[in-house]
Amino acid sequence: MPRLDPRRGIFAVIDLQARLMPAILGGAAVVANTRRLLAAAGMLAVPTLFTEQNPRGLGTTVPELAPDPASVVSKMTFDATPALIDHLPDGHAVVLAGCEAHVCVLQTALGLLERGRPVYVVEDAVGSRTAENKAAGLRRMAAAGAEIITTEMAVFEWLESAEHPRFREVVALIK
Repeated sequence: MPRLDPRRGIFAVIDLQARLMPAILGGAAVVANTRRLLAAAGMLAVPTLFTEQNPRGLGTTVPELAPDPASVVSKMTFDATPALIDHLPDGHAVVLAGCEAHVCVLQTALGLLERGRPVYVVEDAVGSRTAENKAAGLRRMAAAGAEIITTEMAVFEWLESAEHPRFREVVALIK
C-alpha cells in the first residue's frame, strides 16, 4: 500500500464517546493520540469525520476532541462505511482511529476494504475493553488488507518533508 497522501485521504474517528471511553483499556491514551492526529490533520488540511454509535445510549464524542457538529455522523450500524462513503471521493484512503477495535473499527475497515478503499488503522489510537479483543481486531484488519500504523507514522507521512512550512508545529504535537 502506498504512503499516506494528505491530499487523497480523510481521517475518521469512530465512536470515541463519553459513556464508552471509561470502559476502554488505555482509553486516555487512545483519546490523546486521536487528539494529536486531529491537530495534525487540521494543520495539514486532511479532512476529518466523526461517527457516533447510538449517541442516545452512548453519549456524544468525548469533549476533549470537540468535533465540529457538521463533521459528526450518527449511526446505529456497527459498520460506519454507509455513513462515511458519501464523504469519500473515489480513490481516497481512510485513516481510522476509535473504538472498539474488534467491533465498529473492524467492521468499518472491512466495509471500506470491500469497496476498494485503502485503509490505515492507527494502532495506538484504537481501543477495546480488553487487550485480547484489540489484538484480535488488529490481526483481522491486517489480514483483510488494512495497514496497521502508529500516530507518528501517520503524522510524518502526512507531513511528507521536513521542509513543510508547518513541520515544527506538527512535530511539536508528538514530542
